[in-house]
Amino acid sequence: MATEPTPSERMAHRAAKELHDDDVVFVGIGLPNLACNLARATHAPSLFMIYESGAVGCIPERLPVSIGDPALVTDSLAVVSQADIFQMYLQRGLIEVGFLGGAQIDRYGNINTTVIGSYSNPKVRLPGSGGACEIAVHSKRLLVVMRMSKRTFVETCDYITSPGHKLHGKTRQELGHPGGGPTKVITDLCVMDFDGGEMIVTELYPGVTREQVQAACGFSLRFAEKPTTTETPGPDVLRLLREKLDPEGLYLK
Repeated sequence: MATEPTPSERMAHRAAKELHDDDVVFVGIGLPNLACNLARATHAPSLFMIYESGAVGCIPERLPVSIGDPALVTDSLAVVSQADIFQMYLQRGLIEVGFLGGAQIDRYGNINTTVIGSYSNPKVRLPGSGGACEIAVHSKRLLVVMRMSKRTFVETCDYITSPGHKLHGKTRQELGHPGGGPTKVITDLCVMDFDGGEMIVTELYPGVTREQVQAACGFSLRFAEKPTTTETPGPDVLRLLREKLDPEGLYLK
């Protein structure tokens, strides 16, 4: 087994570190899904997972391939309607951690999953919000997992699907958003926190320089005075990811 983790494995491992035992998590598909199941298999066995499809308190025996995977139903505490998931859990403030990704993100954590280009005549039409806007508005903590490039980390989003800390000059508080907003942005090069509502690089992956991170970003980044080095996943974690959680490489390719 190769001992050097891939960027996807680093991101999944770092995202999992943000989850604690008994956290109530609104799980997304993709790397967030893998991160949640990794956390539950390692340091957070009582992680309480809720999926958008209506599965509550899931304990899947294998990694779900979608939010409609039957593995989510087996041994779950309840299966409710999608309306109940959003109205009775998310909008009531019961979700402690939400996960999002997107096609674009700006320095304030605003996310675009709607269009590239103008809304009326887009170059690319994306999947849209789904539940992303509600997750961004209501989650107490919001984790963003995205690969860095100048196309994805942009000065201004072409469209704001999910609000971050500042939208059109107004803060979350001024807009009446009840949740805490983005707390971490986990990328394939670094990890960012938010200071005064704006991204700041606080961790660098081993061997990654500030110059590399800035070169992969479409706006001028702030850096902590002394960014820490992100922990590298060890052999046991890599074996768990590759052989048990995602042996088919659904998310780790």
